[in-house]
Amino acid sequence: MARITGHPPASRRVGLDNRRRQCAACGGQTPADYRARRNVVTLNGVVALKVQVRVCHREGCPLRQKAIRAEEEGLWVLPEHEFGLDVIALIGALRHQEKRSVPAIHAALRARDVPISERSVSNLLERYDALLAPRSLDPARLQAVTRRLGRVVLALSGLVPEAGNAVLWVARDCLSSEVLAAWSLPEHRAGELVEQLQMLVRALDVPVVGVVSDGQDPVVRAVTAALPDVPHQLRPSHGRFDAACPPSTDGTACEPEPGASEGLSKSSEAPGPLERGRYAPLCMAFGLGRTLLPELLEFGASWAPPGP
Repeated sequence: MARITGHPPASRRVGLDNRRRQCAACGGQTPADYRARRNVVTLNGVVALKVQVRVCHREGCPLRQKAIRAEEEGLWVLPEHEFGLDVIALIGALRHQEKRSVPAIHAALRARDVPISERSVSNLLERYDALLAPRSLDPARLQAVTRRLGRVVLALSGLVPEAGNAVLWVARDCLSSEVLAAWSLPEHRAGELVEQLQMLVRALDVPVVGVVSDGQDPVVRAVTAALPDVPHQLRPSHGRFDAACPPSTDGTACEPEPGASEGLSKSSEAPGPLERGRYAPLCMAFGLGRTLLPELLEFGASWAPPGP
């Protein structure tokens, strides 16, 4: 049955900038052609994303005329999805950890004022199961996704649902925007992320030249153990998980970070002094090669460790 109601209005706006000014395939310039707009339904409201899209126009490039979207869009929502990753994580936790039925999950989401139908709950539950299916680590699938560009810049992040005790870990390729793998691990088994990451790397037919993460401790430990020679760049959280934080005691939704509606460049949280000292902002520049160096220099400049 088709949708018979309009999309709910957005409660706030977030701009996502694409920092890759050079094409990952040919190294040519990728001008910012346009900004794509999409609304994403999260647990605490509808967010209007304004995503910067760059396009390579060089003849013969494998990515010619392909939309290269902002890297951080995949942290909010999967491609061609209306509901955010936090909604998918909660649906999976309610189903597999609390054993709730689809109607019960739908009722729980509607009690939180999440505009979602029962059919959408079923669809998102299928998507959650597909993310965690063993066949998602099929080497043939992974190689078909990554062989075209010949390298992978791995993005790792964890979503903590409000139900159960398992964290949904998602690994995706920043260059192709494809989700490579996902794992649901209880917090006390987060150490298994090392083994899972090693399995993913072995299944790839191309090298991992860089890792980007929010700096969660399990991710840092896993990258250090599984990819000790690969540069690891911290990125700001951008407050995207304010959409997944629990409601306050008075029943109201949590407040977004100051400046969140103005875009990511103004809403970023800088890492603490220890993190700044531990992860040099320019570490990925040399691992990714000269084609990505200028934008990484610009991106890392704001994270330079404080002077003596």
